[in-house]
Amino acid sequence: MVFSGGPRIGIALGGGSARGLTHIPYIEAMDELGLKPSVIAGTSIGALIGAGWASGMTGQELREHSIKVLGTMRIIAGRLWSTQVRGLGSLFKQGIPTQLDGMHVVEAFLPEHFPTSFHELKIPLRVVATDFRSWHQVVFAEGLLQPAIAGSIAIPSLFKPVLHAGHMLVDGGVVNPLPLDQVDLDSDFTIGIDVVGDPSEGLNRTDFGAIDMWFGSASIMMHSLTAHMIAAYPPDMYIRPKVASFGAMEYWRVKDILASVEGEKDRFKRLLAQRIEDYIQGRLEAAQPAPRS
Repeated sequence: MVFSGGPRIGIALGGGSARGLTHIPYIEAMDELGLKPSVIAGTSIGALIGAGWASGMTGQELREHSIKVLGTMRIIAGRLWSTQVRGLGSLFKQGIPTQLDGMHVVEAFLPEHFPTSFHELKIPLRVVATDFRSWHQVVFAEGLLQPAIAGSIAIPSLFKPVLHAGHMLVDGGVVNPLPLDQVDLDSDFTIGIDVVGDPSEGLNRTDFGAIDMWFGSASIMMHSLTAHMIAAYPPDMYIRPKVASFGAMEYWRVKDILASVEGEKDRFKRLLAQRIEDYIQGRLEAAQPAPRS
């Protein structure tokens, strides 16, 4: 079934580090149904993947590019090293870097000739980041694209804060891991894809390392924030793929991560097709946007 009309669809792509690669099969499902969102909002990796989607890349192209740039630890390390240390002179002057530069990382992993500004995108995009100094959410929908994405993915401590548009930016997941608020008003039908995961894999564990504790604590925080966001801006479809078995930084497992949601992708496709058909036939009313404060 391919749809040529229907409601304005708003998609919120959540943050969750490597687990966010599971956004891609759901994008493929929408492609296969002939559906395009009217607006995309993304946090952290959701902003990065959302930017690719908004630029005109298909789900299949996003899959192929992700495997190309993340397929092995050697590929990832090579790209990171080439961006962090630009020549021996930089190494001697600055030493071995302890924090990643978000701008360099974005440059390393985006496709060549990628749009440089929001106005070049084919679908409206809203990128969510956090202003570290004011403790507030910052939403970018115009201006330069790459600094906004770099700020949105800047996990505290792992990345340097990104200075952009008068803000000191860190990861958007600190304040808004699933930005449903950014698609609510401009859509008839909203979808939220939450890739933080759940505690199922750790319920019987006692051997948590430092990275496990750090990411697990962040996940608890993001889970709580997401629950409040869903209560305030309930989506028409809420998707939460099972991603708990993948670590925060296991990007090299991209093929496994993508494969893990193939069954869920098919289920999502069936449910979404039915909901859109119901809307077109008048059996489903458009969602009423929540009032903004």
